[in-house]
Amino acid sequence: MASEHDDLLPMFVAEARERLHHLASLAATVGGDARAAAEARRELHTIKGAARMLALAPIAELCHHAEEQLLSLGPGCGQRLTEQADALAALLDAIERGSEAAAPRDESEADRPPSPFQAGLERAPSGPRAGPLHLDTVAERAARLRILAVAAGQLVARLEGLIQSASRAVNEPHPEHALTLLTTSLRALAGEMDAGQRRLYRVAEAQLDALLELQLRPLRPFLQQLARHGRELARSLGRDVEITIAGEDTRLDRRIVRDLEKALLHLVRNAVDHGAEPPARRQQRGRPPTTAIQIQAQAAGRRVRLTVSDDGAGISGREVIEAALRRGLIDPAHAAGMDDEQALRLLFLPGLSTRQEVSDVSGRGVGLDVVSAVATRLGGDVTLASTPGHGTSFTVEVPVARRGEMVTVLRVARVRFAIPASVVRECHRLDEGRVVERSGHLFAMLGGAPIPFASLARIFALPPADQQVLVRGSVAGEELAVAADAQEAEAEVLVRPLPRSAGAHAGPADGMALLPTGEPVVVLSPQRLMHTAHSRGAPPATPAAAVVRVLLVDDSLVTREMERRVLEDAGFDVTTAADAAEALANLGEEIFDCMVTDVEMPGMDGFELARQVRRMPALAHLPIIVVSTRDRPEDRLQGLQAGADAYLAKQRLDAGELVKLVRRLGQS
Repeated sequence: MASEHDDLLPMFVAEARERLHHLASLAATVGGDARAAAEARRELHTIKGAARMLALAPIAELCHHAEEQLLSLGPGCGQRLTEQADALAALLDAIERGSEAAAPRDESEADRPPSPFQAGLERAPSGPRAGPLHLDTVAERAARLRILAVAAGQLVARLEGLIQSASRAVNEPHPEHALTLLTTSLRALAGEMDAGQRRLYRVAEAQLDALLELQLRPLRPFLQQLARHGRELARSLGRDVEITIAGEDTRLDRRIVRDLEKALLHLVRNAVDHGAEPPARRQQRGRPPTTAIQIQAQAAGRRVRLTVSDDGAGISGREVIEAALRRGLIDPAHAAGMDDEQALRLLFLPGLSTRQEVSDVSGRGVGLDVVSAVATRLGGDVTLASTPGHGTSFTVEVPVARRGEMVTVLRVARVRFAIPASVVRECHRLDEGRVVERSGHLFAMLGGAPIPFASLARIFALPPADQQVLVRGSVAGEELAVAADAQEAEAEVLVRPLPRSAGAHAGPADGMALLPTGEPVVVLSPQRLMHTAHSRGAPPATPAAAVVRVLLVDDSLVTREMERRVLEDAGFDVTTAADAAEALANLGEEIFDCMVTDVEMPGMDGFELARQVRRMPALAHLPIIVVSTRDRPEDRLQGLQAGADAYLAKQRLDAGELVKLVRRLGQS
């Protein structure tokens, strides 16, 4: 069976091999150099800690045995270290081959129940993988790209020569002969440049396709993570749910998965908190007592559909409309003509929640607008289907791989803006006589019906043209209309997020991009534009949940990643550091509510880091949690004397215990 941490095994193997290389360099001097021996023990200790958290007992035991032998130095110590490093390398090879590493476990380890971190068998991830990178092919294509670039440079040189010939011909007594020859030469050059550009495009596309293929990963670890989060949330809320996953072998660009992570977590939390019903109520309606939740991935050509569905309470369109009216997101006249399908689309507006009470999970009016915004930014969309009493289904559809993002360019005066091309459907000429203003909002009278729209000229205080265009489309099924002076051609761009300093001043802006001409443009958020067009004002402010900010310090990449996932799944904002020096730098630049640190690290260890922190007046009361494989009573005492508030052992680490500690200490 597959483990929920299978995706960390390649990371563990790569990190362990790097540390084995360092051990090999230490072997020559370790027998007579106490400093080299201590460094070797630290490397073995780090590998052991990560192996224990991944339930790789044979590797952890071998590292522990090698550590013990390095406590007594002398002749032959280096040779023994080399032999043990070779044995570790063989176990790593076994993991890469997908076979179980066969080494004896001592009885104490065998009898010890696995921690929640230790979820799987010692094997490589199952399911299809991206094929190996054919370096010869990639290198050949790179060489062809360079050759084509050189050829383009030669064409430019020829063009400059023709320009000089034209300049001389103007001053000749009979320039028409030279100009005729020049025209023929320019026509031939244009043909060569067109053919060269086509070849360049084909090679670049093939190279991009090959590299994008390497970004594709099976969704199994991601779906398992979502399911695990849902189960943990259900336990904390006392909900009776059964969560299943499907389509684990579906592959998706890992960068898209990373961008979708928080959005899909919102959907899973909604399914548990909103969808799950008390067993007694379900049985009264003739339903099984347990609410069924499914998380499914499905390939659809060049796109992937991710669906989170439940067979729970469903959503009432009337309740959504009432919530939107309470928050001032729509006016009564607009609400009167809405059907259930239109009502459900309101859930994607910022600031809307059907919960009247605020909890740690629901009622803050955040979540679904984020899902819609992320899907749109990735060139996809989100749809919602729900029937009261029969369940709810959210489907997010995105491209299988991230290339450039297609945007539609709009112009107002001399300023250009961009919106995702995926939301644009059509463009109409907008005469001034068709525009009416009611209660501070603009409406376009098209086809006899008033269409609310956002005016870019009004939003950005620019002078509008006498003749404008109305660009229409949809976001999550809701009408979107934007007025501009002109709609220009689509362009493929790379969108970059706005700097954090933009903050509340960003307005409807969602990012920045460079057009193919090199001109920078603001990329607008369709969701915010839609909210500007439809709402009667900004949504009322609600108290924001205090997010606990955690500084996580561990020199093991694998351990750091595992603990980061656990903490972020619990809703904490996590910053990571690979050693004490980086941690101190982060503490000097940002404010944190809690620090979680390892002990064995290069340079300054975790105990000294805690002591350093306690000496700083501004950080004297910062909660510190030590998580280490060192589990002797004297180690725990040393940690508490150094200033730690709590001390947990990695080999018996319970994710729930760590989360509770961070929440209790971080919010105190």
